[in-house]
Amino acid sequence: MSAHARISAITDRIVERSKPTRERYLERLRAAASKGVQRSVLGCANLAHGFAVCSPADKDALAGDHIPNLGIITAYNDMLSAHQPFETYPAIIREAAAEAGGVAQVAGGVPAMCDGVTQGQPGMELSLFSRDLIAMSAGVGLSHNMFDAALFLGVCDKIVPGLVIAALSFGHLPSIFVPAGPMTTGLPNDEKSRVRQLFAEGKVGRAELLEAESKSYHGPGTCTFYGTANSNQMLMEIMGFHLPGSSFINPGTPLREALTREAAKRALAITALGNEFTPAGEMIDERSVVNGVVGLHATGGSTNHTLHLVAMARAAGIQLTWQDIAELSEVVPLLARVYPNGLADVNHFQAAGGMGFLIKELLKHGLVHDDVRTVFGRGLQAYTVDARLGENGTVRREPSPEKSVDPKVLSSIETPFQANGGLKMLRGNLGKAVIKISAVKPERHIIEAPAIIFHSQQELQDAFKEGKLNRDFIAVVRFQGPKANGMPELHKLTPPLGVLQDRGFRVALLTDGRMSGASGKVPAAIHVTPEAVDGGPIARIREGDIIRLDAIKGTLELLVDAADMAEREPVTVDLSDNEFGMGRELFAPFRRAVGASDQGASVLFHH
Repeated sequence: MSAHARISAITDRIVERSKPTRERYLERLRAAASKGVQRSVLGCANLAHGFAVCSPADKDALAGDHIPNLGIITAYNDMLSAHQPFETYPAIIREAAAEAGGVAQVAGGVPAMCDGVTQGQPGMELSLFSRDLIAMSAGVGLSHNMFDAALFLGVCDKIVPGLVIAALSFGHLPSIFVPAGPMTTGLPNDEKSRVRQLFAEGKVGRAELLEAESKSYHGPGTCTFYGTANSNQMLMEIMGFHLPGSSFINPGTPLREALTREAAKRALAITALGNEFTPAGEMIDERSVVNGVVGLHATGGSTNHTLHLVAMARAAGIQLTWQDIAELSEVVPLLARVYPNGLADVNHFQAAGGMGFLIKELLKHGLVHDDVRTVFGRGLQAYTVDARLGENGTVRREPSPEKSVDPKVLSSIETPFQANGGLKMLRGNLGKAVIKISAVKPERHIIEAPAIIFHSQQELQDAFKEGKLNRDFIAVVRFQGPKANGMPELHKLTPPLGVLQDRGFRVALLTDGRMSGASGKVPAAIHVTPEAVDGGPIARIREGDIIRLDAIKGTLELLVDAADMAEREPVTVDLSDNEFGMGRELFAPFRRAVGASDQGASVLFHH
């Protein structure tokens, strides 16, 4: 089916806006690709260093220009459950590459922090900036001109966006992203949330809380709720960086290994030495980016991607804006109910039909572009499949189901969970912001209440424990933007605000910080820009001011006289480094250089 008229119009607008930067990008890419096999530009001493530890057979192969070499960029560490499975992947990839007549080397590792560990801790201030550091680190690995294609091993929050930025910055190379899959289902996410709220109220102790958390996060693989990590996997598949059907297969299974082997062999097939040369920067275009945004809306994905998709697109010279994201939300229905916007987890999503069914539904109604290039070939139609284990440990694919196996988890276009996407943009005299409404009950889409102001998460938590918040209010948590303190996620605010909402109070959050892909049932206007440290309107709010958050109209207003607001001086706070955690000084140059949140909170692409 041809693309929906509104989808086509928005795509055309992005293409037109991006022409100057996209053309410059493609010129650089094609100039790099025209040099042929990169090893051919290396001197003998350079090349000898590059394959010094290889086997004699691999040295012979790499000495010439006819055997492709895969560069592996890995985010492995054995603290992150989602990344621990990557420990064995390089050996699997090297073996598969050899079987297909190629070579594979680990080109480099990148940092990979766990936002689950750093939530509410000083280390969270380093989290967002780690995305650009990951891109730089991967770039260092690919800078050696030893590789004909790249395989990226990464799953979680900032890691995949950083790796995508690197893949597109080295866009003359083909790139395939290789997932590790979600952990098996443990304690239901809603039960985990219930225990968290009981702990916030002092009704259970740390032992009970730790038991619940440990039963939820219990083994290798991605956390099973639909946060940023699993939104990343959805994006990589719908944008064509994953092989079809590979996103949500559990770690440690024969199918998972078969998909990894297939990815290595496919990467060899799409180098410039073969007949299907697919450089990542040519493959990803404006249509691919729009498909990613549509997938995010259709699944109620992470709010973090209103930052990451903007930055990822800019790495390919594509100018995506929050306005584009907002307008796409208006025409894309919500088709998935995965925690926190439902009771199911990603394993239930996969069992209900997964990405194959989702993409099939979106294609049937013209809501995504089929005429795109992917690592699998041409056309998104090839992704309307389920991956299965075939003979001799290979992968076979079957058509995805025509109907959802569980309509309570994954629905059709004709019977969506709501008529528009899970993410919306807000505008008004307080600036611009993002809100995720897929888990917010309709009666809470509009909140009008007085402001209570905080300058840290801890201040709000202390006020809650002291019983000072038992009323209607909008919590203004400011000086949490990228320039102020790195834009940490404020997920620790969810339990106390959830408790207050359950008590019948009308509460909401307004912040220039982030709330992560785990943001749930409490209305939260996040990523407010301009941020407080830049003197944005959020810094002019006073205690008791009435604020109106309207997710239906998409407005965010401070209900004070315009002249009064103009006369107010923005509040300032002392942000000296000694008030924050160790390591913060390492990112001081990032804080000085970072762009606004509606520019992707990017250091690399802020002009």
